[in-house]
Amino acid sequence: MDLLTNETEEIIAHQEMITQLRSYIEAILKNYRPVMNGEIYLSGEEMCKLLHISKRTLQQYRDDNILPFIQIGGRIIYKESDILTVLEQNYIAKGKHCL
Repeated sequence: MDLLTNETEEIIAHQEMITQLRSYIEAILKNYRPVMNGEIYLSGEEMCKLLHISKRTLQQYRDDNILPFIQIGGRIIYKESDILTVLEQNYIAKGKHCL
């Protein structure tokens, strides 16, 4: 019977595998967005990152009815498909902008 210690190659290999799995799981959880009825919903923080805007600008877009949103209690979420629709409707092709 062999004695297994933290310096044993087999134990080191297992520890490395566990570390890789932990990193993989953390990456999945970081990017996980729950799907409800096939639709992805985004938080305000995710919207700010996606659009490269501040929380205040996001608030102004809601106030001006630029972005559709859902408010449940004190929580505000955004339907990803609605946001994509707004972006597509307001897309201005290069060379077609107004002067």
